[in-house]
Amino acid sequence: NVGEIIMMQHQVNVSARFNPETLERVLRVVRHRGFHVCSMNMAAASDAQNINIELTVASPRSVDLLFSQLNKLVDVAHVAICQSTTTSQQIRA
Repeated sequence: NVGEIIMMQHQVNVSARFNPETLERVLRVVRHRGFHVCSMNMAAASDAQNINIELTVASPRSVDLLFSQLNKLVDVAHVAICQSTTTSQQIRA
């Protein structure tokens, strides 16, 4: 059996306080909400106390739940969904 899943890809930008565990928490929320990380970039902000994380994630699920869960993290100051695109993947069952 071959099927097709419609995957939505989203570019997500996260601004957060720079703590060693912050990136781990963000990635855990992404995984627990059923999203796959396609690409990631993290850089220190100009004030060196914060970080900017750029993620491209994919899932057939709505990005709204991921957005709200990331916003609930203590160290996260801001979350923005910048771009969404549709892709399809063939699966074999």
